[in-house]
Amino acid sequence: RCKNLSVSFWNSYWMLPSDVCGMNCFWEAAFRYNYMKTHPSEKMHLAVVACGERLEETVTMLRSAIIFSIKPLQFHIFAEDQLHKSFKDILDDFPYEGKINYTLYPITFPTESAAEWKKLFKPCASQRLFLPLILKNVDSLLYVDTDILFLRPVDDIWSFLGKFNSTQIAAMAPEHEEPRIGWYNRFARHPYYGVTGINSGVMLMNMTRIRRKYFKNDMTPVRLQWGEILMPLLKKYKLNITWGDQDLLNIMFFHNPESLYVFPCQWNYRPDHCIYGSNCKEAEEEGIFILHGNRGVYHDDKQPTFRAVYEAIKNYSFGDDLVHSLLQPLELELRKTMHTYCGRVYKVFIKQLTKSVRHLYARRSKGR
Repeated sequence: RCKNLSVSFWNSYWMLPSDVCGMNCFWEAAFRYNYMKTHPSEKMHLAVVACGERLEETVTMLRSAIIFSIKPLQFHIFAEDQLHKSFKDILDDFPYEGKINYTLYPITFPTESAAEWKKLFKPCASQRLFLPLILKNVDSLLYVDTDILFLRPVDDIWSFLGKFNSTQIAAMAPEHEEPRIGWYNRFARHPYYGVTGINSGVMLMNMTRIRRKYFKNDMTPVRLQWGEILMPLLKKYKLNITWGDQDLLNIMFFHNPESLYVFPCQWNYRPDHCIYGSNCKEAEEEGIFILHGNRGVYHDDKQPTFRAVYEAIKNYSFGDDLVHSLLQPLELELRKTMHTYCGRVYKVFIKQLTKSVRHLYARRSKGR
């Protein structure tokens, strides 16, 4: 893991970090640099599924992806028909022509079982299970929930594709770091991956490998492909699953653990990582890379630290100075949350964001 780089706040913003990276940090940074250098024209594919009142949240997520990313982004937006015009009007007004492209898709499930899939867990959530079958010409894809915020370039999580070994087809983070508060290990009535299960809110996929793989399972001695295994899994476990499609993914990777790459918690940082006390050590050291505001915390007053980051990115105007229009106001808001458990570690919410802004300005300076 990287050693903790000193966070350079406003009065020393342009100074280099005073700490020196350890060798692990050096090699991880070198790997990401080499991956980007050897894949310079690669377009990154990002998918999201939006239903109901998720338009604003989804657009804020997309904004966060655009701000810092280096390579071009292709958005695959699966949304209910009534949301398509609003998405088009907003995205067409984004000032980054050439850096982003998007395609809008209807919500679609297999005809014979569409109603069953649509009502599983939250409306439309299980759409993600069918992305490898719908996006047949997409080799690799980063799926994220609507309540995700990128605090560093998408390029960095995308580079994990180059770390997959020959058997790995997807990457996700653990559901919990601390088993004493874990949900799966205490309550699940079905198989799940690892000690505490996995969270599917951030899911990096090599979809070519997913489509080709034959999966071990507990329904038949015959291995089944992705399109063959989903409905039998649902039929077997539908009375035992609580979190819908995420539970089905846990079952699949329980039987095929060699197929999963697990990335650390700062790539999918949720309220559970701080509301009972800080339990994501990687975030404490390096900051949060991807913020996941599940439980609706961006829209209520239960976790004001999460809401402050969401509001800051939502209200940021493209082209404005990021230090004075985003970072400084955000730090002031975060300091107001120190009466909460998450607020006590508010610096992890801004540590990586500060580095991302500094690196963005450094890239722009070199490009002149």
